[in-house]
Amino acid sequence: MRRGFTLIELLVVIAIIGLLIGILLPALAGARESGRTLVCASRMRQVATGWQLYANDNQDISVPAQPGRYPEFERNLYDVGNGRHYRPRWFVLLGAVGGFFAYSQPSEDVADEHSHQVDGSDVFLCPNAADWTSTRNYAYGYNHQFLGNTRFRRNDDPNSGLINFPVRAWSLNASMTVMAADSLGTAAGKPEANRTPNRPDGSRDPALLAEGGHGYALDPPRMTSNCDYADIRNRAPEHRSAPHERHRSRANFSFCDGHVETATAGEMGYVKRGDGSFVAVTSEATNARFSGRGTDDDPPTILE
Repeated sequence: MRRGFTLIELLVVIAIIGLLIGILLPALAGARESGRTLVCASRMRQVATGWQLYANDNQDISVPAQPGRYPEFERNLYDVGNGRHYRPRWFVLLGAVGGFFAYSQPSEDVADEHSHQVDGSDVFLCPNAADWTSTRNYAYGYNHQFLGNTRFRRNDDPNSGLINFPVRAWSLNASMTVMAADSLGTAAGKPEANRTPNRPDGSRDPALLAEGGHGYALDPPRMTSNCDYADIRNRAPEHRSAPHERHRSRANFSFCDGHVETATAGEMGYVKRGDGSFVAVTSEATNARFSGRGTDDDPPTILE
């Protein structure tokens, strides 16, 4: 006579399976997140290589975050490898020399300056912010203040001079200088609970609460009362940008020598309040990993 499973035995087997699933699922989720972190780091490493190639091709000049807006229209058009584009950001210029283009179709249209979609290469996309694809509200932020700020010192006045350009690559301590990082944008200065989702269409959030707003520009840890900010129209401590710790409470930071570190914002010199907002002006923050010299230098000043 064949003997089947009793109800108790079946329940025990089900309980064991449930227990195993409960143990394995977090491990699988952790492995998947670790994989995304590594993919992001690999892509940022390629972008950092593009930074080096750009300097080699441009008389040792570090790539600017974004060229200033000139009255003469033609001066605002740049070759980005597969066409011309209106006032391209740093990552577009790096892709041009690296052969991995940021846009499948560049645009000379002024209206596309902020909304154009980064759709040319996966190298420019973070797996944990895959829809942050607009030129303005972008996933990776550049150390614009120290590595190449071609904004005009007095708003849109070309005669006032450039804030910090050119910057020579040879003058930098490359292994100590952050080139770019996962960027939270201007939402960084606000409490975490108040932040709103990223705007992939490139539109400006009037309250500057959207994650990734002006994310292409990464402000250094310590700001001053007379320095530039990620959003040129809203230079204020509460509108600062900072790293986005989207990889299990850490962010990826690429350096000018090409290596990448996964670290907390605090380990890179930033100061964060209990509500998740980043402090801008404080002596507790340090720019040693951003200044290019390994020292806590002030960001370049502007003219009001």
